[in-house]
Amino acid sequence: MSLGDIVHRFKTMTTKRYADGVKQLGWPPFRGRLWQRNYYEHIIRNEESLQRIREYILTNPLRWHLDRENPNPRCEDSKP
Repeated sequence: MSLGDIVHRFKTMTTKRYADGVKQLGWPPFRGRLWQRNYYEHIIRNEESLQRIREYILTNPLRWHLDRENPNPRCEDSKP
């Protein structure tokens, strides 16, 4: 199974589970797309690259309020 197959299966399964939760458990519906069309893969070649990726993973959620796809964006200097 390729990485693309695994990602596709994951997206399919989680989307179905979410749709079932909306219909059967009253989860709030999400009006946009749940998943981006593609995904980004990167070969980690050294420790420096690994550290940059780790930092991105840790800090990226803190920037969600600035994301253009966020349905409820806030000003950059607002507090969560």
